[in-house]
Amino acid sequence: MQNADVDSLRTVADYQFGAGAGASLFPPEERFDVQRSSTGRPQQVARDDGERLVSVGLHGRFTLGVAGGHRLVDDLPHPAARVVVGDDSEPFVRDGKNVFAKFVQTVDPSVRAGDEVAVVHERGDLLAVGRAELDASSLLDFDTGMAVMVRDTVPAE
Repeated sequence: MQNADVDSLRTVADYQFGAGAGASLFPPEERFDVQRSSTGRPQQVARDDGERLVSVGLHGRFTLGVAGGHRLVDDLPHPAARVVVGDDSEPFVRDGKNVFAKFVQTVDPSVRAGDEVAVVHERGDLLAVGRAELDASSLLDFDTGMAVMVRDTVPAE
């Protein structure tokens, strides 16, 4: 991938997930496999080993893969780009079920409805990645309703 492509992807990541996310997802010392559309636009960005970091939507925003979720959780300060749940939710989320608002313990205060987030156990383990269905204050205030539409999960070890 060319430097201009990487710089552009880093800029989008910093805008979407916060300062430092671009360097976390796309470290300068690493090479990436980029699948492109017929027009040349990046569609999928993966590590050299094939693990998907992100997909690039037609709107230009990223959808996270598990590998990308791991990088954000490992490198960004808590609670950036995260929705935190406890023991009650863990087995369901690992099984691919969606997160419900009553189980949300903490959330990045900048999360808006439609944002990509990492679903994390209170211990800090990544459980899944998905799309927030509510904004941060609603995620914490509501006792009913879906909080995160889970797209991809991390299997139990």
